Amino acid sequence: MSLMCRKLCSSILCEHFGNIVQRVGEDLFMHGAKPLGLIRFTTKLPVAKIKEALCVLIKYGFVTYQEAEKKMEYSLDYKKVLIILRYPRYMFFVKTVCGDECEMMLEEVLKHGCMTASEVIVKVYKRIEQSSSEEQPTVSVLKEKFELLVKNQFLMRSLPSDSIEEKTNEKPDFRLPDLNLAAITKKIEGNNSDPGDIKIYWKVNFDRFTQDLRDQIIVSAMNRRLDENAGELIRQLLFLMFLRTASWADTSNPIPLTEIKDAVRKTNFPLLTQHLDQYLRLIEEDTSQFLKRVGDSGGGQYSVNMKEAFNQLAWATLENIVMERFGSKAARIFRLVRERKYIEQEQIQQLAMIPAKEAKHLTYTLLQENYLQMQEIKKTGVSATPIKTFFLFHIDLNFVVRMEIEHCYHALYNTMQRREYEISSNKRMIDKQLRMQTLTSNLKEHGATEEQLAEIAELMTPSEKQQLEKVQNTIKKLGITELQIDETLFLLSMYLHYH
Repeated sequence: MSLMCRKLCSSILCEHFGNIVQRVGEDLFMHGAKPLGLIRFTTKLPVAKIKEALCVLIKYGFVTYQEAEKKMEYSLDYKKVLIILRYPRYMFFVKTVCGDECEMMLEEVLKHGCMTASEVIVKVYKRIEQSSSEEQPTVSVLKEKFELLVKNQFLMRSLPSDSIEEKTNEKPDFRLPDLNLAAITKKIEGNNSDPGDIKIYWKVNFDRFTQDLRDQIIVSAMNRRLDENAGELIRQLLFLMFLRTASWADTSNPIPLTEIKDAVRKTNFPLLTQHLDQYLRLIEEDTSQFLKRVGDSGGGQYSVNMKEAFNQLAWATLENIVMERFGSKAARIFRLVRERKYIEQEQIQQLAMIPAKEAKHLTYTLLQENYLQMQEIKKTGVSATPIKTFFLFHIDLNFVVRMEIEHCYHALYNTMQRREYEISSNKRMIDKQLRMQTLTSNLKEHGATEEQLAEIAELMTPSEKQQLEKVQNTIKKLGITELQIDETLFLLSMYLHYH
């Protein structure tokens, strides 16, 4: 993988796990599968520290291992390291679907890599207990919330696997343990007891989250393209696809119209129920090609085309990038080359309705930035006549998508470095504010007067408050930017997955 991807993964590991884990992870990233001795030789770290770092990386699923020539070799999966960037989106998705308690549970499992169900329930119970703003749920309610996460396949059992092959062929296990609620209550009170799930660990099912985010992209695209009713229809079609087709199939198995009608009737969209046939025809005839009619039996059968959907979404994303970077006229040229597939410079000038000089400049700018590619074709005539050469412009979509993915890696790395710089250069003020907040909360608990609290608030000068607010806004903007870049990265990665 590229240098920028390596630097990004290294930065993520350093931010979340520290310098030693970063050095071991970067070494595995650069040199591939390696035994412990070679890792020690290249990193110059003590064996004990390397073992601790490998344990952390294995626990979180970033490193797999297998025996080769009587030695255990370790290899890093960089894609799983990049998934850390999507943790906030996973948590928000679970909060929307399952509620606040489930979000807390998912957060605990993400933080620890893998946990037993009883440990998750105890930690979440104590967290809610410390937060006086929320009503305290019972242990049985938290148990039901954990079961809801498992039933939705957001969590699955963490099974011991000895090799990469076993990891790859591992089938998800969603069997729920028989938990002893009385024993969990005793654990919350600080007493030792057996809740009935010792050595039954749970981890996050990232594949399910990836599918849900994939489906969200298609639904939101249809919302923007037509309206909310069309988006809801696509959501129901994706659910029916999930029931009858393999998770990562390019196209769904045929879905009968009768099943679509039954699913739509259960939703709270009366306009969609009333005009279902029209909406199906609109989506089918739309240039996005998300949906295709594949048969007429039973009133009609429809198939969702995931491969073509992400092909169209990738094109739309690239057009927007060209628009932002080079302007609307360059985007017009990009669209024209896409439609014609192969086109000469003179034709671009004529059909794009842009002055010849400007069209030529923009075309060669796009060529220089690798958004367009040029193909040379020689037309041979009679032996006496000179050879005529044509230069045709075209777009290699796979190449451009891979290039934009590299740009996303670069942008994410720069964003993270800038955020780290803002935090480190203003560390004194941030620490001062944290100390003041801790002191204020402690005094409030002991019944401090308003005057005492006002005195503490005055410890920070107006200029410091202004500077701190500016820093916090900058860090917040950088965090939002990181999420937006990752959305683009995810969409383009989905395109490559299907192509």
